[in-house]
Amino acid sequence: MIVTGPLSSGRQAPGQPKLPTPPTGWPIGSYNTYEEAQRAVDYLADNDFAVRDVTIVGVDLMLVERVIGRLSWGRVLGTGAASGAWFGLFVGLLLSMFSNNAEGMALAPILIGLVVGIGFGVAFAAVSYASTRGRRDFSSSSQLVAGRYDVLCQPRNAEQGRDLLAKLNMGTHG
Repeated sequence: MIVTGPLSSGRQAPGQPKLPTPPTGWPIGSYNTYEEAQRAVDYLADNDFAVRDVTIVGVDLMLVERVIGRLSWGRVLGTGAASGAWFGLFVGLLLSMFSNNAEGMALAPILIGLVVGIGFGVAFAAVSYASTRGRRDFSSSSQLVAGRYDVLCQPRNAEQGRDLLAKLNMGTHG
């Protein structure tokens, strides 16, 4: 069973193209959100439809950047310190597990890793932020979304798929 999300491809399914190719098939439904399109395909699957012939296609793609907050030197250095601390702690734990201390894990490699990690995290964050020279004083999160999501089906089953989705849209699930 191959389980994928809207942005992941998972393993290559047999018979699927290996290179990016335009989708084929006839439109059997169009939805405003990915969740609605996914619900439609799930409905088809629940009704023993050959979902192997179905493709969800995001149309009118947009890159949406949501601003999370303002960046300041304090926030940048704090985030760099936290990131460096996690990495330093990880390296310190690895080093302490392989140390020659007979009583278990040694504390010195963990503390050294933590301190050095914080130092490097702060330094790299400072250099990175300083290089922007105030042109990007905010943090954000980006997401690729579509204006609509079309459900396509290969012609051999498109009419049956359209009929099932019409029942779903009318609310008669039987």
